[in-house]
Amino acid sequence: MPDIRLEKLADLLVNYSVKVKSGDKVAITGENVTTPLINAVYAKVLKAGGHPIVIARSTDTLELLYRYGSQEQIEYVHELQKIVTEKYDVRIVILGGENSKALSRVPSEKMVWYDKSRSDLMKTMMKRDAAGEFRWVIAPYPTSSMAQDAEMSLSDYEDFSYKACMPDLNDPVSYWNKVSAEQERIVNWLKGKDKVHVIGKETDLHLSISGRKFISCAGERNVPDGEVFTGPVENSVNGHVYFSYPAIEAGHEVTGVRLWFKDGKVVKATAEKNEDYLLKTLDTDAGSRFLGEFAIGTNEGIQQFTREILFDEKIGGSFHMALGAGYPETGSINESAIHWDMVCDLRDGGEIWVDSQLLYRNGKFVI
Repeated sequence: MPDIRLEKLADLLVNYSVKVKSGDKVAITGENVTTPLINAVYAKVLKAGGHPIVIARSTDTLELLYRYGSQEQIEYVHELQKIVTEKYDVRIVILGGENSKALSRVPSEKMVWYDKSRSDLMKTMMKRDAAGEFRWVIAPYPTSSMAQDAEMSLSDYEDFSYKACMPDLNDPVSYWNKVSAEQERIVNWLKGKDKVHVIGKETDLHLSISGRKFISCAGERNVPDGEVFTGPVENSVNGHVYFSYPAIEAGHEVTGVRLWFKDGKVVKATAEKNEDYLLKTLDTDAGSRFLGEFAIGTNEGIQQFTREILFDEKIGGSFHMALGAGYPETGSINESAIHWDMVCDLRDGGEIWVDSQLLYRNGKFVI
């Protein structure tokens, strides 16, 4: 029997998140294991009058590229990738694979080659997104690999995943509209503010949001969603931060990350595990040691760490920061080939102060 949750998720993505219109060129990407959701999305795009194309993505073939490819081959950017980024109206990315650790032994420098060569694609996507010319959304299809990473059975993980994406299964659009309204209250309070001070375990961080815009995320770009974010003033970040959750990127799990900032730049970084990967990624380009994002997670339905950033950065009671590229619509001017989110729990004594006013304590807004 078909899972009605899958159909409802596809409908949410196509008709609410990216709002496909007649004539839209729509690229749908995902691995073979995500085919059921890809097909459901494809059908919804057709019904909305769009022109969908499915572009296969395979971690296995990417691992082969890293294993056997020369630097020139790894850095080569295919025309198809450029066309989608420069010319298409919509991209829908379905997350889920058969082995989340497939790239965990790839040498760090090869991943840096790959990311660096695609920095122009990142810039183009960010600019077209900010101009309203390119809509995109990322959503999960629950797989056994994701369930194992989260230390759940597949059926439990499916329940967790769909519940996070659609807390109100009967009317998911109304639910996310309510979230949007609540988060707009927070965003409006933050307008015109300047100084942010974050306090937590091994964390004492100062940054400026002067002239920057906070964005409310309620299901348009990520499903599940639930965060407010901005791009901090690039040279304003000072202090130190400890990320209580592992920072995961391309199959590498970097635990116990500690960063020290001076005038916006990471001047010292350590990790308890995979420190070499952290340091090499930080040296990707001129923008990779600066912050592109500062955000507060608001999804109370996500309370546990799952090793999937799409869920983990939304944990209610957490904040996260992204090293690298910022979103131009926030006012960020930081450019980089990377955008690496790292998450910190604030539910045990953490605080966020804004212009000497308490905004957040123990994982809850207090305004």
